[in-house]
Parts: sequence; C-alpha cells; structure tokens
Amino acid sequence: MRLSLEDLNRMDQTTFTVTLGWIFEHSPWVAERAWKNRPFSSLDALHQALQSVVEEATMAEKLNLLRAHPELAARVKMADASVREQAAAGLDQLTQNEYEDFTALNQAYSQRFGFPFIIAVRGKSKNEIQAALWKRLGAEPEAELENALQEIYKIARFRLEGVIGKKTDGIPGQTDEGPQWNKKSAPTDAIPQLRSDSMQTEPTQRKRVMFYGKGDVFVYRTYAKPLVGVKQIPESTFTKKENVIFGMNVKIALHGDKFLSSFTEGDNSLVIATDSMKNFIQRQAAHYEGSTIEGFLEFVCKRFLEKYPHVTSIDISADEVPFDPCIVPGEFGMQGSGLVYRHSRNEHATVSMEVTRGPQGYEISRHQSGISDLHLIKVSGSSFYGYIQDEYTTLKEAYDRPLFIYVNIGWRYGNVADASGADPSRYVPAEQIRDIARTVFHELNNRSIQHLIYHIGRRILQRFPQLAEVQFETNNRT
Repeated sequence: MRLSLEDLNRMDQTTFTVTLGWIFEHSPWVAERAWKNRPFSSLDALHQALQSVVEEATMAEKLNLLRAHPELAARVKMADASVREQAAAGLDQLTQNEYEDFTALNQAYSQRFGFPFIIAVRGKSKNEIQAALWKRLGAEPEAELENALQEIYKIARFRLEGVIGKKTDGIPGQTDEGPQWNKKSAPTDAIPQLRSDSMQTEPTQRKRVMFYGKGDVFVYRTYAKPLVGVKQIPESTFTKKENVIFGMNVKIALHGDKFLSSFTEGDNSLVIATDSMKNFIQRQAAHYEGSTIEGFLEFVCKRFLEKYPHVTSIDISADEVPFDPCIVPGEFGMQGSGLVYRHSRNEHATVSMEVTRGPQGYEISRHQSGISDLHLIKVSGSSFYGYIQDEYTTLKEAYDRPLFIYVNIGWRYGNVADASGADPSRYVPAEQIRDIARTVFHELNNRSIQHLIYHIGRRILQRFPQLAEVQFETNNRT
C-alpha cells in the first residue's frame, strides 16, 4: 500500500516508526529519531531527515547499521526488502561457481573493513555488482565507510519511493508508480536502459568484467632524466637522484568486458599476449621523459589505453630495483664509480595505481607511493611497559630495550598530479621518507612501536602537507 506524505505527517511516533522502521535495514531507530522533524514537505525532505539521523549518529551506531545488512548473494534469512532487491539483480540465481566467487569476495571485504559489502543493486547486473566489489576492496577503510553509507542512503531512497506517493509535475509517461515501460507485456530483460554515451535505449545485459595481466616485468634504462629540484628537509641529505640506472619490477593487469569471449569461447582475437605487455612496457621506458616511477607508470597506462581501445582500466604497480655506484680509487681518493653499480640496500620505493578510461581520456582513480623493507634497529632508547598483565602474560616489561623493526610506509597525495614529479618541489621522494623514519627513531624515546610510527607519520605530514595520508605496516623482529 502506498502512503502519502500527509498520512506520515499525521502519524504518532510509534506508528511512524513501525511504518518506516524497515527502510534502514533492521534499524528502526533511524525513523524513530527522524519523526520529530515532521511535517515533511516532500519526499526529498523526508529522505534528508532520515539521512541526517544517520550522519549525526555515533560511530558505533553507524557500524551497527552497516553490519545489519546481509552479505550479497548470501543464502541466509534476510529482510523481505533485501530478498526482493537481490533477486531483481539476479543474485538468487547464481551458479555454484558464481556463488563461491561472491562468498570469497564477501569474506575478503568483511575481513578488511569489518562490515559487509553494501551496494544499491537496483539497475545493476550481478557482474556489475561483482566488479564494484573488486574495485572497492582496494579502497581505504575511512573512505569505504563513507562509500557504504552513501549506498545505504541510495537504498533508503529507492525503498521510500516504493511506498510514498509523490507528484510527478506532469512528466510525460510517468505516474506516481514511476516510469511506465509497458510492464505487463515486456519481459524483465527487455526493459530499456538509458546509456549516457549513446543516449539510446537497449536491453540490459548481464556481463562479467574480466582482467588478466603480467608480473615480473623488469625494466632497466640508463641515463633517465635526473630528479632535481625536490624540497629540502632537515632530516635528509637527499637533494637529487641521478637516475643513471632507472630500474623497477612492474606488475600489470588489464580490465575490459571485451576479454570475456576469450574465457567463454576461446576467442583470442582481442587478447593482448602477456609477452606483448612485457615488450610494450619495456619499450615505453625508452620514450619516457620524466624522472619518477609514478610518472613512468602513468605514462605506460596512458599509452596502453591509447593503443588498445577495448581496455577499460589498468592496475599497475612497481617495486624499485635500486642501484648505487661502487666505490673505487680515484684521482681524489675513494669515490663513486660512474660506470659500475651494485644492486643495493633492502629498502626500495614502491608505487601502485589504477588508471581508468574516462570521458576526457584517462584518470588515476587510485594511487599510492611507498617505501618497503626498511629494516631498522635501535640498541637503546626503546621501552615497552604498562600493558595488561593477566594469566596469559609471559612477556616481561622492558624500560630500555633494543628494538629491531621491519617497516613499510605508504603515502597518498591530496592532488594525484603531484605524484608524477612534473613539479619536483611537490614530489615526495622515498629517500626522504626513509630518512625521516630513521631520524624520528633516533630522536624518540619510544614506548611502543605504535608510539614510534605515530610520530614518524606526524613528522612526514608536517614536512609534506601535500600528502593526504600515511600508512604503516610494521613487524617487531627483535
């Protein structure tokens, strides 16, 4: 039964809560708190009032709301609205392999973020939903929390539109029940879908987004453009990188719907051989005129998308293969060889990004720079005490201990354009991040690894305000 806004505005709080309590999955408290904002002048006003309740809720309440949603394609009891919505997307008709794929992805997502994957499924096929799940698995936790809430708001809007009557202001072909597609005679799969690229209608098609790629593509170039003009910081003597040997190990994956037939029918007509991927990447090293790994990966992706129009997006990453000059006798004593280099040190720069084809050519939809395998030991000036002591505790408190740690540090720019190094003064070299970590470790009488990495991260953000965030992965190897 459809209700009018007038009906809702006349309801007492209990009736209102019972009527709309299901709009937000198993969370009637949203409707209960929104009731006080009556009267609602429009559907938009009602939806905004409900959304504002969630936005003003505590973090615990938001997480409980997220966790109240069922996993997509799960074979468990769920709310009637969720059953209908998932069935409309074909999630109740999965093959066994599809079901196992969704189950594995759902588990990976829940383990990473602490709540189930949530998406407004209306108008989406099961393959589009799965592709979105893959993409959002790579999001940062804070951003993904907001993504999930935005999807909940969309779901709530769709549910409200199903029960609240609204005027259509005379829009041709539309009634209070929404656009009329001759629902009685047209089969579900023939309902037109409006495409923004062609502005024509065509049947909705269910399709799987496919990707494949190549790893261990070793790229070496001599005498690449030197990196000069970087910002100087007090913790580091790093001023430039000569790039006499510009080396890295690249991994790439190509995404595109057009690859599906190679899996289902063995049709290789659009397949780019992985050996060709390797040759393409290595050849681009000769044409790259920049001085950073980030800039090189962006350059490679741009060329790939220009060359192969059926590729829709590219995941690419690289680990630096660092070389230092050997020290040899020279005219002025021992000095760097300019000819002979050695594969050096444990730590190395890392870069990962996703580049997507867009209306204006391409865009970097995800990026992270970093330094990995930084191994540091401090022989004195570290402690660990004051922690919970119970029947499970065997570790003795230490007020001055040696501390040996492995550290990986990642950072993301507020403006992704700064990552390429086109403006060296905005670029953040991995060598300077390394030196900040060393300096803070030296200076700080740290009380735990958590205490240490907090102050390293804080110093990094102080020195480089163009960064949006810093991440750490650390292991105690003492």
